[in-house]
Amino acid sequence: MLSTDPFETPLHLLDRARAKGAQPTAVAGAGSELVLNSVRKAHEAELVRPHLVGERDAIHAAAEKIGWDVGGFPVTDSGDEAETAALAVGLARAGEARLLMKGSVHTDALMRAAVDRETGLRTDRRMSHVFGMAFPGHRRILFITDAALNVAPGVDARLAILRNAVGLLHGCGIHDPKAAVLSAVEVPSKAMPSSLEAAEIVARARDGEVEDAVIDGPVSLDLAVSAEAAAAKGFESPVAGAADLILVPNIETGNALFKSLVYFRSAVAAGVVLGATVPIVLTSRADPPEARLAAVALATMV
Repeated sequence: MLSTDPFETPLHLLDRARAKGAQPTAVAGAGSELVLNSVRKAHEAELVRPHLVGERDAIHAAAEKIGWDVGGFPVTDSGDEAETAALAVGLARAGEARLLMKGSVHTDALMRAAVDRETGLRTDRRMSHVFGMAFPGHRRILFITDAALNVAPGVDARLAILRNAVGLLHGCGIHDPKAAVLSAVEVPSKAMPSSLEAAEIVARARDGEVEDAVIDGPVSLDLAVSAEAAAAKGFESPVAGAADLILVPNIETGNALFKSLVYFRSAVAAGVVLGATVPIVLTSRADPPEARLAAVALATMV
């Protein structure tokens, strides 16, 4: 039932990222073989110039185990994960890093440091998360937001999330991206609050709150991704069967959607936090190396 197809990092994304040059990157919690292998791949792909943050002895021990000489990279020694996260965030805040990469620290510890009002990476934008889903043998990437950070965003929050994601797609070279505001129906109904909210999001977006994007909703998932389904149901929309971006109503929907694509279609999920002073690469211990590399590449598009 689960897909056995191998994961693939999209080569066109790597090429576009590589053209931007290796980015100085603070790695929060670099003292594990898994993390260092990911950083190594990103460095060898000419995407990053790492600054390793974590317990110095653990970093060098892990590097020795994987046979990678990290002597040429700056290392900031730290203790617990709260200090590690704060130091890595501090490098980004000081302009010494243009990317922030999660290593062997918990996501909540890293994000707690990132959102700190005094020492974090806040801007006037809302922080949000986006997944770029890349499928084996396909060039096109499907973006899903927000599946990891904002739990139950209201209309204002989803408009901010949408603006962040549209900006990323512009950076990826997708002009006037097509965004589908997801619900389970296409006609707004009081029985389904997400459909009413989707209609409001679309109206406000078209009124100028989101620029340089084609946005429609409410749209069900099948009609957003399948032109055949849209034709069969008589659904006419510029995003029908052509959505570049799916704006989900809540984290449960987004989480289930992206994980379904990973496990049933071998999609690579490249996850990045937007809206901070630098993009933040969030990875999971369950992520394959291809997803980790793709996430770094995607982050350079911000």
